[in-house]
Amino acid sequence: MSFDRIAPHYRWMEWLLAGGKLQRCRTAFISEIPVPREVLMMGEGNGRCLLEMLRAFPSARFVCVDASARMLERARVCVESAGLGASAIEFVHADALDWKPPAACFDLLVSNFFLDCFTADQLGVLVPGLSAAATSDARWLLADFCEPPSGFAKWRARWILRAMYFFFRRVTRLSARSLTPPDALLRRSGFTLCERRLSEWGLLHCDVWRRAAAESPQ
Repeated sequence: MSFDRIAPHYRWMEWLLAGGKLQRCRTAFISEIPVPREVLMMGEGNGRCLLEMLRAFPSARFVCVDASARMLERARVCVESAGLGASAIEFVHADALDWKPPAACFDLLVSNFFLDCFTADQLGVLVPGLSAAATSDARWLLADFCEPPSGFAKWRARWILRAMYFFFRRVTRLSARSLTPPDALLRRSGFTLCERRLSEWGLLHCDVWRRAAAESPQ
């Protein structure tokens, strides 16, 4: 899987299809969580969320992992163009399923529109692996697509998701054919859902999760 082919076009494609809705999901909880020290961002893409995180948490250190070298380069340019130093950011070009993060290092994990790229079996390896990189008081910010439980919203979301998976499987060699909610895996890995916000008729959600022993976000 690689988003190299669509990296030059991703931003205008997102704006054309979704306007600012995805970015609002990515950044929904940034102002509501404790200030992190070490941040792991998986599948960050072109750096728009990273930019907002840097502005909110200028003293934090960031590790950004992406399988697309072109996306990472765009993220780097995005940060430098904004006049923010990239010295506190480590850009890692790696397949998330192969990359081994350091244990118990990050007090904030961020995965926006990323976990939906993987099959159930792959998530069964990926989520516990990322969880092992989290500290005992870590938060996990997660934004993604979801399928409402019933009614028109369910069928609308199902049609949109099928179209998206068809496109991305052809263009990026995506492994997943359908959406697998990661909630059960997150809970088994020691995280508790603090808050979930739904938008776009239930098609989009943004979450803040925390280690069960931590206090609720302030």
